[in-house]
Amino acid sequence: MKKIHYVIIQLTFLILIVGNKTFADDIPNGKISGTVKTSDGKPASFVTVVIKELNKATSTKDDGSYTLNNVKPGNYTLRVSFVGTERQEKNIIVSSAKTTKADFTLIENASQLNEVNISANHKVLNKPVSVDKAGLSALDLPQSSGVVNSQVIEDQQINRLGDAVKNISGVSLTQTRGGVGETISARGYSIGITGASSSIFKDGVLTNTAGFPEASTLQSVEILKGSAALLYGNVSTGLIINMVTKKPQFESGGEVSMRYGSYNMFKPSVDVYGPISQDIAFRLIGVYENDGSYRNHVYTERKYVNPSLLFNLDKKTTLLIEGDYLRESLTPDFGIGSLNNGQAIPTMVPRSQYINTSWAYSHMNQFSGMATLNHQFNDDWHLNAIVSGQGTDIDSYQASLPNVVSATGEWNRGLARANTIENDYTGQVNLTGKFTTGSVSHQLLVGTDVTKVLNVSNGFSINGQNISSYIYDKINTIDLTKYVQRTDIPNAVDTARITAPVYRFGAYAQDLVGITDKLKVLAGIRWTWQQTYQTSVQYLQKQTTGYGTAITRYDRAFSPKASLIYQPVETSSIYASYSNDFTFNTGTDVNTGQGLKPSLIDQYEVGAKNELFDGKIVANVSVYRIINNNLAVVAPFKADGTVNSDNTVKQLTGQTTSDGFDIDVTGNLSKNFYFITGYSYNNARYTKVSGLKGSPILGERLVISPTHTANATLFYTFDTRALKGFKVGASTFYTGSRLAGYNNTVGQAQAYSRLVPVGGFATLDLSAGYTYKKISLLASVTNITNTLNYLIHDNYSVTSIPPRQFLTTLAYKF
Repeated sequence: MKKIHYVIIQLTFLILIVGNKTFADDIPNGKISGTVKTSDGKPASFVTVVIKELNKATSTKDDGSYTLNNVKPGNYTLRVSFVGTERQEKNIIVSSAKTTKADFTLIENASQLNEVNISANHKVLNKPVSVDKAGLSALDLPQSSGVVNSQVIEDQQINRLGDAVKNISGVSLTQTRGGVGETISARGYSIGITGASSSIFKDGVLTNTAGFPEASTLQSVEILKGSAALLYGNVSTGLIINMVTKKPQFESGGEVSMRYGSYNMFKPSVDVYGPISQDIAFRLIGVYENDGSYRNHVYTERKYVNPSLLFNLDKKTTLLIEGDYLRESLTPDFGIGSLNNGQAIPTMVPRSQYINTSWAYSHMNQFSGMATLNHQFNDDWHLNAIVSGQGTDIDSYQASLPNVVSATGEWNRGLARANTIENDYTGQVNLTGKFTTGSVSHQLLVGTDVTKVLNVSNGFSINGQNISSYIYDKINTIDLTKYVQRTDIPNAVDTARITAPVYRFGAYAQDLVGITDKLKVLAGIRWTWQQTYQTSVQYLQKQTTGYGTAITRYDRAFSPKASLIYQPVETSSIYASYSNDFTFNTGTDVNTGQGLKPSLIDQYEVGAKNELFDGKIVANVSVYRIINNNLAVVAPFKADGTVNSDNTVKQLTGQTTSDGFDIDVTGNLSKNFYFITGYSYNNARYTKVSGLKGSPILGERLVISPTHTANATLFYTFDTRALKGFKVGASTFYTGSRLAGYNNTVGQAQAYSRLVPVGGFATLDLSAGYTYKKISLLASVTNITNTLNYLIHDNYSVTSIPPRQFLTTLAYKF
């Protein structure tokens, strides 16, 4: 950390020196601004505007406007271009301390440009990702990122978030959790899906995704790999996901569709949008899903509605109001279970075998509301403010975890009853601005966010016995005919209600400093404060209240980031960055007796981003190292030197290291053809143990994360007279070998390894479709080779991947 602080100080002095020199310059620079429109007079967004002589570029905003600041006086040639469109150039003269206006009209009309935009993924390299908050172009973002756009979501007929993120290198769906949630990982770390540690966001706001987010409302899915603590606090060190939803439009349109697939899956949906008045637009999305499964006795029923309104309060201010409601009923499903207390996978049983009770259920009601205010002070300064609330109510009843099953499949089934509520409240304000100090440019972000997460859960008993010790019946998970299974539903009575509130506050600042047109520095810091209140317990039968054993915790952490960016030409960027992440710990420090401080995690990343052949191919690579130098482990001795038998007394002396690299190559060779490819390697392991009690085995790989992942997708649409409207495509995904179960510890009670090795697997999907005017039909066969493999949550939820399946979507756009 000292070295990093020293580097930041040196960079600050360098900026000041350069700034002081430029303040002495006698001739102030000028500015270029204007708009780019289509031939039918509509704004053209994400079009690149370049000053040829300076290799200086920017992209147009949603309203088609652009600004190039800090341009030295002189004669220049402006060029506008977009993948699949015709270039245009214009000669201009920039004068000192003045703004030169230059407007362009593209030959393409709005519908033609929209078709190109979809196919070209909005010129992937230059389009900012909203998850970044600062509006940096991808060339200026010193971090690996990826976007799954609406065309990929449509072409792959994506229904679940886990199916979307596989299109980004190094990101994989690695676990399922009882059939009611997905665990996604990258760079050796998985993400949380609920609570204050969630790493999944919707339109930049914390969201609970326990009920599988609805893909029909997604415009795109953004991924930011590596540390994002500067912007979001204690999120996963591996990645964060931002789901960008479809927004209201001031042009009328919409789509009705019917999706049908194997195992009686059908999913009708409607999406309607348009203006209510000159300054108010709406959008309404509604979806119904009824889905069987290749798993016996498993079903899903979902009802979803997503209304939104967009208000143009004035020429510079908009207000977006969004809400959604999801009602979901599904069968909780642990898959085929495991054998010998999680040591083995019962591969001899069919992938369809179901071991939960015949009546198991999980019902969820989830609703959310969000208001987003955007105000443009001028061309350079923008204010964004968001408030949101989300409620998730889950009622479930099923068998308990199948984690104590004998080697021969014998299992005394217990029961688990849950009635939980999670309420999430968030607010954030972000101010972004561009300015210059002499010839040094700045792109500033200053922001703050607040979060409250309130969890309420119930305890249950059956016939006066705590449900956790109740035995329902006995089955054999290999031979289900060996015993007669119970079918009655015991009455589980509420005994206690536990309330656990968490509050978090963060403040952050970041500046992208352009020392020259080719050399930039991005630096920033965040301070996070979190208060985890002592849980309160209401004993319902005794009519008394109490408190949990853990006391109220106060956690604080600083998260710095510093990066150096070099852009030798307008289409290439090379960067080196350092960032610091943190995770909150439970337990007490052996030395102080106080709550354990957060573990600080250092990330180093070097990468290159390149746009080739006038943007038709984008090639990116990143190499990283992530080190947790102070992993929390159980202390072997207490502060007085006696042997420690309390697993909550810990010290920050362990270490994990994650090394790897990602490669992405994306092509948009024409508006008819695009491809996406990616490969990643990761080696996440324990690198320091010191023989401590409870510490992991030196060199052992961390569970969950695969060593290798790869993805490839291509789609081609014919435009010849004979085949016009036909589309073909293929997608393949590879998930390498990984470890499930739990990492071993020194001196563990059991003699056997707690790890469950899982081999790698690849799947291949083929697609074909046809579009005639406003009607389209798309069909696909997924996992065409019928590959068999497993997704494992810890050591008990062992779910086989879906077999070969058929899926088709009939849609009408208006």
